Amino acid sequence: MNYKNPSREACENIIRRILMTEVLENGSNCHFKTATDFLVYFESLYPPSDALTKQVQRAVKALNMPKDEKGYFIVNKTNEQFEQEKEISRLFAAAHVSIHPMEEIETVFLQADRHMRACLMHLLETSATFQNKFLTMVETSNGILIYTENKKQLLVLIESLM
Repeated sequence: MNYKNPSREACENIIRRILMTEVLENGSNCHFKTATDFLVYFESLYPPSDALTKQVQRAVKALNMPKDEKGYFIVNKTNEQFEQEKEISRLFAAAHVSIHPMEEIETVFLQADRHMRACLMHLLETSATFQNKFLTMVETSNGILIYTENKKQLLVLIESLM
């Protein structure tokens, strides 16, 4: 019997499928760190040989997959994407980023003269009275749009000052 070894591209596709299955079944890759970790799968399909081992090693090298902090391959990300995501994560932590889904956010629009908007926004941003009453403000063509999680409370406060 003459079995032909798979091409490097075929090996790459098989390795991707193995890793995707691993991630779908276990939530992450917790078995594959090196090219030799894939050999059991390839040797179940093809006769073991040095050529097969080299082909699997070439495929892993060509995939150029990043590794997590424990040394396991991360599928479907380039090293550049992985490094960029690590930097984004670091900056999120440094900036104390929090998520506020827009479904829970309400808006209040303050119509205001153009020449007074910047001053008004500055006073609202620095006011102890308005602290924690809104998430953000945006200057618009006709006024100021305020995003808040408690519209009623903000409206009562604004109306008390008008």
